[in-house]
Amino acid sequence: MAKSEKKKVAAHPRKPSGKLSGKPSAKAVRKPSKGKKLPLFVGAPESDIGVLDRLFAIIESRRDADVETSHSARLLSRGPAKVAQKFGEEAVECLIEAVAGNHDALVAESADVLYHLLVLWVSSGVTSREVWSELVRREGISGIAEKAARARPAVVAGKFGTSKIP
Repeated sequence: MAKSEKKKVAAHPRKPSGKLSGKPSAKAVRKPSKGKKLPLFVGAPESDIGVLDRLFAIIESRRDADVETSHSARLLSRGPAKVAQKFGEEAVECLIEAVAGNHDALVAESADVLYHLLVLWVSSGVTSREVWSELVRREGISGIAEKAARARPAVVAGKFGTSKIP
């Protein structure tokens, strides 16, 4: 085949092409210098970065919407316990796909998990800004050090009386 006749080979759907493939560059993972911020999602187009905030706003706006026309309104009308149950179901489905190695299904289930987590936040009165602030607070702190700084395992509120795994 002549050079001009060669067909372009599509990039593998699971392996990004270009600078994002393989090991992240030191620039992508190093701590930002004072006053500079690293991108929220390395490699995400700027238009995609705020998708969770936009989705959160839509879910909040559906709180009083018609339950016959809005899935979010239907979920929110059932209360935090049912919303939490649905989030748990979606999380388990996500785990199943991860263990099975089903890449495309894991992507889809991950989106479901994020959506249902946002519904849970709205149902429970948690704002996305509170969660983002907590993530910023934890940024640069070792997970081991962060857990060690806690006095003791948090007890889950309510009738369950169980503790989180330390």
